[in-house]
Amino acid sequence: MKNLTRFFFISCLLFCSVKSQAQQGGWISLFDGKSLNGWKVGDNAETFSVKDSMIIVHGKTAHLFYVGNVQDHNFKNFEFKADVMTHQGANSGIYIHTGYQESGWPAKGYEIQVNNSHTDWRRTGSVYGIQDIKEVYVKDNEWFTMDITVSGKTITVKINDKVVNEYTEPADLHRTGGDAERVLSSGTFALQGHDPNSLVFFRNIMVKPLP
Repeated sequence: MKNLTRFFFISCLLFCSVKSQAQQGGWISLFDGKSLNGWKVGDNAETFSVKDSMIIVHGKTAHLFYVGNVQDHNFKNFEFKADVMTHQGANSGIYIHTGYQESGWPAKGYEIQVNNSHTDWRRTGSVYGIQDIKEVYVKDNEWFTMDITVSGKTITVKINDKVVNEYTEPADLHRTGGDAERVLSSGTFALQGHDPNSLVFFRNIMVKPLP
């Protein structure tokens, strides 16, 4: 009985230590490394799977939205980061200030591009279609850290701690048509499955809410 009590005590200490590390410095994990709990995808759900503490993105066009309890999945000012690895020719993206959709390209918010060698010239770190970059900062088949900060009306994108893009939304911005919701407001995150030829991996997905 004494050994059993000791086992549970040690287990509790280990669990609390891991939890503390995950939330160290205000960072909160959005992905448990074992399942897609807290995430939701509509059409083509098979595009997303979990293996070896990674979200694997490979299949038909689909989007995986965070719908978990952190901030009630509604973020305004934040710092988001994830480790990413792309396969040759892959295209993907991370949506911010977006909302769940069953199908189609997310209409709300902005896409931060993930693309190091796809035929689309807009490279990793682009605020897609708004402020694009042509430079390639990282290689396929290598892990890199992508960091996205939203503060007020400014989006700052860093790759491996290097600022590669900074976009400030004009105060008098007014978009119309299909881009009407392509603005900063608040919302959740989504990972993009672009096409069947794209293979992308995500891990260590975390957020730090900001005032």
